[in-house]
Amino acid sequence: MEDIITIVLLFGGGTFAAVAYSPLGRAWADRIRARVAVDPAAEAGRAELVEAVDALRREVAELAERVDFTERLLTRGRQPDGV
Repeated sequence: MEDIITIVLLFGGGTFAAVAYSPLGRAWADRIRARVAVDPAAEAGRAELVEAVDALRREVAELAERVDFTERLLTRGRQPDGV
C-alpha cells in the first residue's frame, strides 16, 4: 500500500510541478493573483450584460405570474358551480 502512495505522490507531484511552471500554470497563477489587467470596455460590456439578464429575469417572473393566473382561470372554469 505504501508503494502505491509513493508512486502516486511522485507522479502527481511531478505532474503538478510541470503544470505549475508551464504557461498554463502561470496564467492560472496570474488569474488567482488578479494581476491580469481589466479592460474597461470589457467591464462596460459586462455591466450591460448584467442589466440585460436582470431585465430578462423580470420578464420571466412576469410571464410566470401570467401563466399561474391563466391556469387558475382554466381550472376554475372546469369546476362545477357548486364547488
